[in-house]
Amino acid sequence: MKVVVQRSKESYVLVNNKKAGSINSGLVLLVGFCNNDTIKDIEYCVKKVLNLRIFDDSNNIMNLSIKDVNKDILSISQFTLYGDIKKGNRPSYFNSMNSTDASILYSQFNELLRKEVKVETGIFQEEMEVHIINDGPVTIIIDSKEDI
Repeated sequence: MKVVVQRSKESYVLVNNKKAGSINSGLVLLVGFCNNDTIKDIEYCVKKVLNLRIFDDSNNIMNLSIKDVNKDILSISQFTLYGDIKKGNRPSYFNSMNSTDASILYSQFNELLRKEVKVETGIFQEEMEVHIINDGPVTIIIDSKEDI
């Protein structure tokens, strides 16, 4: 499982020119699943996202988590995180999880996050237009297979 975490001042997602989800400030998560991801990968990534100390404290040091600053999350499914370009220039998605299983894991991921913070989402398997105003910019990549 991969999660690209971006600190955001404001973000929203459009589906068919209609706003599907939005946050004023917090984190934008681009979330992808590979073929062998399980609930353990989800739990690991949820714990990392909720506890990443990437918000400034009173001394302007990144020392606070999303829970500490009481901000929101915009979670976007993105199977292209597992695009493989080792052979040629057109990505292969052989390692991406099939949409049926990925949809289930994505829902579980967001539900676990919702136990701690407010989470908005796009619409799974839809063409989305994501608007992100990065804050910093601060971008962290969590990979449950490489981090463990």
